[in-house]
Amino acid sequence: MHAPISSVLFVCLGNLCRSPTAHAVLTGMARQQQCNIRIDSAGTSPYHKGSLPDARTREAGQARGYSFKGQRSRPVLDEDFARFDLVLAMDKHNLRDLQERCPAEYQHKVKLFLEYTEQEELEVPDPYYGGRQGFELVLDLIEQGCEVLLSKAKR
Repeated sequence: MHAPISSVLFVCLGNLCRSPTAHAVLTGMARQQQCNIRIDSAGTSPYHKGSLPDARTREAGQARGYSFKGQRSRPVLDEDFARFDLVLAMDKHNLRDLQERCPAEYQHKVKLFLEYTEQEELEVPDPYYGGRQGFELVLDLIEQGCEVLLSKAKR
């Protein structure tokens, strides 16, 4: 049996594409289903701190009705491991970075997002250097994952 989920942090490299998408998707789904869950996103790299999510990310997400309002890139903070019930990495590289940084008592919170949500795909691919189809694939994977995650949060 899983512990209740009341807060989730989504993490990718720059907090520009994948984690802001997951943040927006789960926020929209939680609001629609009246589920009270704290949601945030961050990056393992501080390089883009303060930047808006990538314009292509926002365009693709907004076309499906998701809002990125108030989102700005931020790096993962040490206190995030204590503050969130789940710290979900978008890919194995970011998972390793998080595991290396995470204190031992919080390691159980750090997981691959898609592994946690029981999908066949284990990683959300980085669409940054690709075309529009990559952003649509990211949305498809994240929507499926967030549906499962939200159903678990509501239990």
